Amino acid sequence: MLSPSHTLTPALLDALTYWPGVVGGTRGEPPDISVLAPFFDELLAELPWWNRAWRVTSVEPAHPREVAHNDVRGLVRCTEVCVPGTVSAESSALPLFARVRFEGDRLVAFQAKIGGILLTPASTPADQPEPHPFGAVLTTLMDTRGIGIKEMAMHSGRAMTTIHGLRTGWLNPNPVFVREIAAALGMAEADIAAIAGLT
Repeated sequence: MLSPSHTLTPALLDALTYWPGVVGGTRGEPPDISVLAPFFDELLAELPWWNRAWRVTSVEPAHPREVAHNDVRGLVRCTEVCVPGTVSAESSALPLFARVRFEGDRLVAFQAKIGGILLTPASTPADQPEPHPFGAVLTTLMDTRGIGIKEMAMHSGRAMTTIHGLRTGWLNPNPVFVREIAAALGMAEADIAAIAGLT
């Protein structure tokens, strides 16, 4: 959806990291969080189909979802926050939840939920369908186990083109595929079904 090439200004970083009510999230004078509204408008305007009559008219302090840290139990490079607000046009208004992921001052990802519609980044060009997200997970599971497409096809009794279609996300997983893949990977069928979103 959006190219994560934006650099966040100090004012945006202050607004995104102002978390009143969260331990360690308050500091001195509250920053001006109103800088987030035009920032979100700019990001939404990058969508060629976005109706620019709709504007972000209010924002609230962000809620941290993941915080960058150097804890010995695991390095986390990115910070992710969820910013509630409102988008409006003429006499209509809809709730907004903007999800912003950043590393240092670099925007990594942006996602917006407006009303009941979730706007997420596209992984393919506009003239191609979006792949099923199970494909990326299946590819990782196979790669970490050293199982190639040919071997998976042999163990599952499926054609190599079917396994390739599942890995690329062109084919959607179904309960029969899940059972065969779980057996080939040596994993519980319920786990693969949960990963595939079939539970």
